[in-house]
Amino acid sequence: MDWKEVAALIFSDVKEDVAELEARYPRRNLPEGACVTRFAPSPTGYMHIGGLYAALVSWRMAAQTDGVFYLRIEDTDAKREIKDGINQIVQALHQYGIEFDEGPFDPEKGAYGPYIQSQRKELYRAYVKRLMEEGGAYPCFCTEDDLAAIRKEQEDKKEDMGYYGSYARCRELSPEEACEKIKNGESFVVRLRSCGEKEKKAVCHDLIKGDIELPENINDVVLLKSDGIPTYHAAHAIDDYLMGTTHVIRGDEWISSYPIHEQLFAAFHLPLPKYAHIAPIMKSENGSKRKLSKRKDPEAAVSYYSEQGYPKEAIIEYMLTIANSDYEEWRREHPEADNSEFEFRLSRMSVSGALFDILKLNDISKRVIAEKSEEQLFEEIRIWADQYDATLASVIRADEEKFKGSIRLWKYNGKKVRRDVAKWSDLSAMYPYLYDLESEVASYEFDETTQAEDVKELLLSYLEEYSFDVDAEKWFEDVKEIAGKKNYCANKKEYKANPEAYKGMIADACGMIRVAITGKKNTPDLYSIMQFIGKERFEQRVRTCVEKLN
Repeated sequence: MDWKEVAALIFSDVKEDVAELEARYPRRNLPEGACVTRFAPSPTGYMHIGGLYAALVSWRMAAQTDGVFYLRIEDTDAKREIKDGINQIVQALHQYGIEFDEGPFDPEKGAYGPYIQSQRKELYRAYVKRLMEEGGAYPCFCTEDDLAAIRKEQEDKKEDMGYYGSYARCRELSPEEACEKIKNGESFVVRLRSCGEKEKKAVCHDLIKGDIELPENINDVVLLKSDGIPTYHAAHAIDDYLMGTTHVIRGDEWISSYPIHEQLFAAFHLPLPKYAHIAPIMKSENGSKRKLSKRKDPEAAVSYYSEQGYPKEAIIEYMLTIANSDYEEWRREHPEADNSEFEFRLSRMSVSGALFDILKLNDISKRVIAEKSEEQLFEEIRIWADQYDATLASVIRADEEKFKGSIRLWKYNGKKVRRDVAKWSDLSAMYPYLYDLESEVASYEFDETTQAEDVKELLLSYLEEYSFDVDAEKWFEDVKEIAGKKNYCANKKEYKANPEAYKGMIADACGMIRVAITGKKNTPDLYSIMQFIGKERFEQRVRTCVEKLN
């Protein structure tokens, strides 16, 4: 008896051999240099910002070389799968403009499917069958207790953990012994018969990090679990070959698995794709760097940026900034160009991990928002508020034209475009006074040196003497006149020459009115705010401020 007979017993369900399968999946007819890349998540529904980052890189590499970018769902661990998880992943990436050329959509798109691993079981079994026929794989009947005993012995002896050498108890079973156990109904997995040597090195020619030397794999890793479902290691090698993947772009947590994967491609007689291992996005904490954590950091989830209301273009711009070191310079030289015109290169990616900088993201987002038209802003804010901010959504629905007026108010400073808003959730926090989102100002940002009596005196005088229905020029003349009577200087040189002679400047008086109606020192144009909220609300807010100062 030989291993072909064992393979025939285990894989009696396999209808096609490897040659027939490979004929079903011909090599792709693409231009020279075209990259075929993939995004291969588990259908958990959760999208880490690192996943978006990796998907963006893979997508760009395929798009700029006239290649193919496809979605493959790695659902071999059914315990982690959630209902509608695939759709959530597709929608999350679609939201950021990342589209797949092929994948498990409805209907499926592409000629290299199925694109869900659990539907490709026959393909994996055909390859593992051939490997067993060649003596490169064997059934392992070790129970959980057996494996626990092996681990305990290795711990006691302080030896490397794993199923290898003398610890690989089923490796030496004869075909006859294996067949007898199978016929007796004993549960088994299928393992690789590793040919690795501990003293030798596997070299990963990484497109980002350069050549990386690692110890060869000596473990007889599991290829098929007891239910016949493949492990990630086996499935990815077979899938990447049949689907024509040229570049595997993945997180650098997979570097340690490279020796296993190199060995599996060789065992299955498959050419090795090129590998690029992306360093994780890091966060600065207490003077050191750590990975963005799903458990600790809300900003680790892609959903966080949707909830906060960052424009999708801002996220992509920021990702490109941290992905390629020369992107910022390119953007300065091409401020109006579409980012697809930028030539992305793996060799320019960070080797050690890009540092996530929320302040930089906010700066980029402010620029992106500043470049949008009033109509674009209105539509994006309306759509966001409908999903994430019911209070703001009701304000918009109550009077769309008035809300559009508020956009003009915070977007411009005269003819100049302001850059204050970084995300749609800023609106309620920064401009509650525009939207009646608070019954009264919670706190007032008056200067610490300002005397309450001076503020009250100015505000009451202003209420008595001001005119509401005037243009901006007349309004400012009135402020100067009223404040001048209370000893606020209108001439900067005069004030600087003798500051002790005055309570302050006209700007200080305007600041008091500003804080009285908004609570804030820094706001859009004061006259415009007054006209927007109306005479009644303006006077009510001033009186409320005076009462609180009492």
